[in-house]
Amino acid sequence: MSILITRSPATGRELASYETHDEAGVDQALADVHAASVVWRNTPLDERLALLRGVGKVLTERKERYAALITAEMGKPITESLGEIDKCAWNCEVVADRAPEWLADHGIASGASRSWLSYEPLGVVFAVMPWNFPFWQVLRFACAALAAGNAALLKHSPDVTGCALAIEKLFVGAGAPEGLFRSLVVAAEDVPAVSRRVVEDPRVAAVTFTGSERAGSSIAAVAGAAVKKSVLELGGSDPFVVLADADVVAAATAAVKARFNNTGQSCVCAKRFIVHEDVADEFTERLVAGVGELRLGDPTDPATTIGPMARADLRDGILRQIQGSLTEGARLVVGGHAVKGPGSYVEPTVLDGVEPGMAVFAEETFGPVAAVTRARDDDHAVRLANDTVFGLGASVWGSAEHALAVGRRIRSGALFVNAVVASDPRLPFGGTGRSGYGRELSAEGVREFTNVRTMVVA
Repeated sequence: MSILITRSPATGRELASYETHDEAGVDQALADVHAASVVWRNTPLDERLALLRGVGKVLTERKERYAALITAEMGKPITESLGEIDKCAWNCEVVADRAPEWLADHGIASGASRSWLSYEPLGVVFAVMPWNFPFWQVLRFACAALAAGNAALLKHSPDVTGCALAIEKLFVGAGAPEGLFRSLVVAAEDVPAVSRRVVEDPRVAAVTFTGSERAGSSIAAVAGAAVKKSVLELGGSDPFVVLADADVVAAATAAVKARFNNTGQSCVCAKRFIVHEDVADEFTERLVAGVGELRLGDPTDPATTIGPMARADLRDGILRQIQGSLTEGARLVVGGHAVKGPGSYVEPTVLDGVEPGMAVFAEETFGPVAAVTRARDDDHAVRLANDTVFGLGASVWGSAEHALAVGRRIRSGALFVNAVVASDPRLPFGGTGRSGYGRELSAEGVREFTNVRTMVVA
């Protein structure tokens, strides 16, 4: 057993210390959640969904407390943290309302036989979750898993350990049976070994992972060797394509939100702004003007729109990508530097003249930097948009049918025309390519954690 310390990304000061789970603690958590899964799978659906409604109610009642914890641990501006809790409560409501339809037996016409599909629980779902949306990432998997009749075991990012334990208590406070939702506290250096051990444990039936491409590949390899279902939501380098007939004012206004939400630390933030050369100057000018209106500062201040990056090493990584791209020929329009003083702050940054191969084009940029690349025509824009190993979301701006036609040629798990890419509990969410596989949210997300069983009665 060791001690895990969390720190404020805004000040660098220690927030809290926690005892980690040792080998015996991990085994006890596995035993508890497995025992709960046996009972929960036989619990009527209406009772399972009543728990979700209770979770949503507690989230709303304690919204300010939970939002303050998010902001303290990962630096999200407080207004965005409050919005994150609201979205979690909405997800609880959506799943509770629609799961009876999503999980209902599905009849199949098969001649003289009576045939149908039945969606049955798998058992224990092990979730490895990241720090950037400490409550949302967890609630979107947990609502689906628990509604389907599974139990949940969480290994959250060490940076947001307070959030992980608060979520465990949230479920208990909403009336969850003992052991139904458990959180493991694991130090960063022990995460690979503990994750491998848990995935390989026969009491675990499925794995869901959200995070980096490298870590996701490792988890998937272990799950594959153990022949266990896995869902991966990995990185993204989402294109934001502005066509010649786009409403440039609307596109540039939306671009600021699309790139700098959560201080740019989101897999679905627009990363690469691919703009037709006829409107590129106007778009870039308006984008820079919008960036100038952002307010960087104390994330607890409701007026702040850009907070610190979650850790110093993440700040250093985004600065490396910026400097490398400048060396390769990109042009710095605004920002580009760390902010002097305490905390892991980076100035909101816009780079122009970005080309394929440069760091901010080829790599995922998880921070407040927008990369503008100029396209000669639609075909060139599509080639640029598809010049990535990722395929999470894509946003295309132009006259509706024109933008839709161009967007259909771009590889992605989601396409938004004249809108910013965002997740919605009513719609499936996930990617293609190195952005992962499987879906979260909606009917598809709930059914990911089930055995789709064929039933035939002659």
